[in-house]
Amino acid sequence: MAEQQDYDVVVMGGGPVGMGLAIELGQRGIRVAVVERYPEPQAVPKGQNLTQRSMEHFHAWGAEAELRAARTVPREHGIGGLTCYGTLLSDWHYDWLQRELVRPYYFTDNERLPQYATEAVLRARAAAIPSVTIFYGWTGEAVRQDDSGAEVTITRRDGGGTMTLRGRYLVGCDGSRSRVRTGAGITETCRDHDMKMVLLVFRSTGLHRLLQRYPDKAFYSVLHPDLKGYWQFFGRVDLGTTWFFHAPVPHDATAENHDFAGLLHRAVGAEFDVAFDHVGFWDLRVALADQYRRGRIFLAGDAAHSHPPYGGYGINTGFEDARNLGWKLAATLQGWGGEALLDSYDAERRPVFASTARDFIEKFIEEDRDFLATHDPDRDLQGFRAAWEARAKGAPEVNAYEPNYRGSPIVTGGPQGQPSARGAHSHLARAGHHLSPFILPDGRNVYEALGPGFTLVARRADAGDVFARAAAGLGLPLTVIADAGDGAGEAGPGAALVLVRPDSFVAWTGEAADDARATAVLTRAAGLDVVQADKAARAAAG
Repeated sequence: MAEQQDYDVVVMGGGPVGMGLAIELGQRGIRVAVVERYPEPQAVPKGQNLTQRSMEHFHAWGAEAELRAARTVPREHGIGGLTCYGTLLSDWHYDWLQRELVRPYYFTDNERLPQYATEAVLRARAAAIPSVTIFYGWTGEAVRQDDSGAEVTITRRDGGGTMTLRGRYLVGCDGSRSRVRTGAGITETCRDHDMKMVLLVFRSTGLHRLLQRYPDKAFYSVLHPDLKGYWQFFGRVDLGTTWFFHAPVPHDATAENHDFAGLLHRAVGAEFDVAFDHVGFWDLRVALADQYRRGRIFLAGDAAHSHPPYGGYGINTGFEDARNLGWKLAATLQGWGGEALLDSYDAERRPVFASTARDFIEKFIEEDRDFLATHDPDRDLQGFRAAWEARAKGAPEVNAYEPNYRGSPIVTGGPQGQPSARGAHSHLARAGHHLSPFILPDGRNVYEALGPGFTLVARRADAGDVFARAAAGLGLPLTVIADAGDGAGEAGPGAALVLVRPDSFVAWTGEAADDARATAVLTRAAGLDVVQADKAARAAAG
């Protein structure tokens, strides 16, 4: 009989999302097992762009400085992007994905480095947490669950034996072909674009010299009329030598029968030296699990959702899954979170990904297709120039990507609706939205004062007492930032009272609260009993 080991949570898949989740749980004292088939990160440079929000996660996970030190492109070079028409060296180009435009709404700067470098930092951080156990070189097989927990049989890839890992909860972070998802009987809905894509990793000093005309850029997309809105995409892995490239290719293309050097030369618009390190293929599709939870089994990252690597949404969406699910699992295991809290993971995260795919990724493809079909500089130069310049002013879309949980079952107040990736950034604290940073009267950023549980940001020193009493009565961890003031400059919370969740999203805002109201708000935020919270809220309002 195979050996069995017991944990609070078993995480299948030790990529960025799985390791991030393990760190989130481990820092909260949860006993976690992570199963990862590769002893070392795979040297394929994907998942490069990390948003300001993802860097807030790394700050919370105690790994921000280490991640920034691991970047492969010197900080002075810059990490911006460029979109070009026809070829990479054409005269038509503009800055793309201008994330610096939303920088004031986040505590940290964004970052760019290959996923394998990110994984190395996460592995080192997870290894330093005593409650995290990592099984490298193992793969998962059979998945089972019952009323008290879930378990997975794992086998050593070198044939060295089998073992059973059991947890009160099991999380599949094992990629788009997730065995956990299949084993749990969770179906997925796919939209197939019937497009075969190639991923090339290559070395070229000549391309670096050619692209010196675009200083401080790290990635480049090419819009070509023949590709009907699908991109050719170049990215720097380091400064001067190594690159990666995504592009559509014929369905019958293989590593042996296709002229990939010629494809690169045509996309750039010039010839240069090329030495290939990797040739791989992937299918362009959007997939969404039909549920993120079944019983004691959860899905996160690519196991829950997958899409083309356009705009860097994939790895960042996965990190947000880990942060959202991590504190909820910990709260439930530690006894201060209710069953509704675990259900809220699906209720919040699935609609956000559906919106990300629909309102941004696929919308970009459709808009690019329409633009290329309508505008041609050889046919109508003046019309093309006007349309191209209008596209260059696409900053509103950067501001519009603002994942939020309005209408969430564990958020009190705020506008009606449902969670979505589309919103608008604001410095004012809003229920269901990310907390914008601001400076406290003592000179600290509010992000430096947030506690590991809930945090109440109170404008006056005595205003937090009612919430402190309510939290003590419910057994909830609560940090009170008293006498927070109004913030510095234009940034500030706005409301007199702001309840912040452990993932730095706002659970509620208000100008005042009595004991009943505070209890109702906290009860809902912790998912203890939403029906009871509704009754308490009505009683407090009446």
